[in-house]
Amino acid sequence: MATCGKAGIVILSASLTRFREKLISWFENHQRSLPWRETENPYHIWVSEVMLQQTQVKKVVDYYRRFLQKFPTLKRLAESDLQELLKMWEGLGYYARARNLRKAAKIVVSDMDGEVPTDYKTFRKLPGVGDYTAAAVQSIAFDHVHAAVDGNVKRVIARMFMLDSPVNDTKFQRLFQEKFI
Repeated sequence: MATCGKAGIVILSASLTRFREKLISWFENHQRSLPWRETENPYHIWVSEVMLQQTQVKKVVDYYRRFLQKFPTLKRLAESDLQELLKMWEGLGYYARARNLRKAAKIVVSDMDGEVPTDYKTFRKLPGVGDYTAAAVQSIAFDHVHAAVDGNVKRVIARMFMLDSPVNDTKFQRLFQEKFI
């Protein structure tokens, strides 16, 4: 997309501001009541974000509740038996997510006094924490400004800016982050 000079940038900025306002308003009016939206606990939010990867929301709700009953704290998860954890995860698929969550919990408990890092870069270095999960947890739990950009967001942005390259192309990751921050 090309703009001409400062006037074009101002128009684009105003359009993005209106779009953001409309999107937030729509979300506030239509959001579902979900248990992970009722907490500010970064561990609980993190668990939900990991579970929601490649899994439908309606399926995650019951798993999330059972998981947090069994592993209510990072310490409990870090100390868990791997087979017990995998049994709890059964049905969510992608077992590497559970293994990485446990590995990360062990690191947080042993090296970070059991506190989920409030710094994006530190959190991002934990096993299984990618750009999306780091951005989501940091923005939701700690109110930091990070764009949680998943495939759905990429598709919307690609349409808005009439991008014709595949949205999963790695060279567009930075572009997608920049458009909404």
